[in-house]
Amino acid sequence: MKTLESMEQFETMKNEGKHIFLFTAVWCPDCRMIEPVMPEIESKYSDYEFVTVDRDDFIDLCIQLDVFGIPSFIAFDNGKELGRFVSKNRKTQAEIENFIEGLA
Repeated sequence: MKTLESMEQFETMKNEGKHIFLFTAVWCPDCRMIEPVMPEIESKYSDYEFVTVDRDDFIDLCIQLDVFGIPSFIAFDNGKELGRFVSKNRKTQAEIENFIEGLA
């Protein structure tokens, strides 16, 4: 999974191709819980590029996108937001996959 490094990179990725941004933080226990299943989810949904966004490094982006709980996911396809799974609750692999399945 790629790691977001700049706002410019976010804008480029958001507007070019299919991306799912995972908002997380090193101190977030619920984020650590989904880490082991993310490689499987990434390989299952390889038409998307997954990008991790450290909420502490990109707090202004989180505010701009109304991401106030983590872990959270937002999907974009060529600049269009396809969907979001944004909450402060722990997420299961099945819930994440159901979110991605519903993005069409």
